[in-house]
Amino acid sequence: MAEISATLTTWAPRVRSILRIMTGLLFLQHGTMKYFNFPPTDYFAGGLDNLMKVAGGIELIGGILIIIGLLTRPVAFICSGFAAAAY
Repeated sequence: MAEISATLTTWAPRVRSILRIMTGLLFLQHGTMKYFNFPPTDYFAGGLDNLMKVAGGIELIGGILIIIGLLTRPVAFICSGFAAAAY
């Protein structure tokens, strides 16, 4: 049992980093889709309204900050509130 606990303790920071980076990349992807149309989609071809500009900014800036690990807790709080409101 001690070996399992030691293994989990060793791998926990690595797994959390992978989860943080992947979440940031997903936010970044949605932000770049809104602002730069990358990856290309027809959904935002007609332009963005004000709410979509705010959403894209939160996704773009929040995704970058989460990826680099800067201010992760406040940014994650803002992004999760944004995602809950969008849902």
